[in-house]
Amino acid sequence: MIPNKYVNLSEIELNKKIESIKKDLGKQLVILGHHYQKEEVIVHTDVMGDSLELCQKAAVQTHAKYIVFCGVHFMAESADILTAENQIVQLPDMAAGCPLADFANIDQVEEAWKVLDDVIGVDQITPVTYINSTAKLKAFCGRNRGSVCTSSNAEIILNWAFNQSEKVFFFPDQHLGRNTALKMNIPQEDIVLWNEKIFDDIERLKKARVILWDGHCHVHTFFTVDHVASIRRQYPGVHVIVHPECDSTVVQASDDNGSTGYLIRYVENAPEGSTIAIGTELNLVNRLANTHKDKTVIPLSKSYCDTMNKINLGNLLYTLDNIGAYNIIKVAEETKRDAKIALDRMLSHN
Repeated sequence: MIPNKYVNLSEIELNKKIESIKKDLGKQLVILGHHYQKEEVIVHTDVMGDSLELCQKAAVQTHAKYIVFCGVHFMAESADILTAENQIVQLPDMAAGCPLADFANIDQVEEAWKVLDDVIGVDQITPVTYINSTAKLKAFCGRNRGSVCTSSNAEIILNWAFNQSEKVFFFPDQHLGRNTALKMNIPQEDIVLWNEKIFDDIERLKKARVILWDGHCHVHTFFTVDHVASIRRQYPGVHVIVHPECDSTVVQASDDNGSTGYLIRYVENAPEGSTIAIGTELNLVNRLANTHKDKTVIPLSKSYCDTMNKINLGNLLYTLDNIGAYNIIKVAEETKRDAKIALDRMLSHN
């Protein structure tokens, strides 16, 4: 909890104080912001992007001593892994986590890996973790010949993984894994979900090319085929675009799908007068609607990431007032070493 004085400041006072500290720190400070952040926070960021863009940009902020990450915990961990030892990464609210990332922890994944070794042999499997995962899972992939991926380069990384082995173990988001595999023309029968039911059909597990963790993003699984059908009835001629963390039925019912960055570019490049319904986090959809008033940009339905939006002007100011001393994200050295291997593999194949 931050002191009450930060909660009680007006928005005008908060904005003024934040900008004053930014001016005083100059190039020593870089504020990174994910597209899903509230507009009040985004206006103070120096760099805005999706997970991949922020990973790349964190790695090149060599001039900054302090990196304040307006996003969620796994993103700040990645920034700490990719930046220099003398740089300090801070997260304004440690409760800003990712429910998707929480679906898999290192103990669960290592136990599954042991079982897969007994049943199949892990020399035939390459582990791939979505960037929405803890540093420990990224490190697991780094030391087991695997890689990290994002929603924008998942297909590239899966192609790379299949060049290493016959099978891919993909975690923690089942929907990104399934949608990517289907896009690569891998049939449904060669894709299995890792849960207790799979042990009723060990032969199918042995034959599978893609083994998916049973995790999901609540923001994107909120969208349904009924939402797509309803929006098409309301807006004849609408273009429906969704994030690949959506269920495969929603992806297939839509006109296109892609990463956060892809969705942004789709709107930017659409002809004037277009009507576009977007299945992703509401803050981003609203920002695109306000930025592109020559087009009708609407949410497929209203889905909001409450953990991403725990960061606000109050805890951002408190972080800046305590620069280098509050909510520091520090990944253990051994974990950082192995995780960096997996992240570097991802970045080298972008």
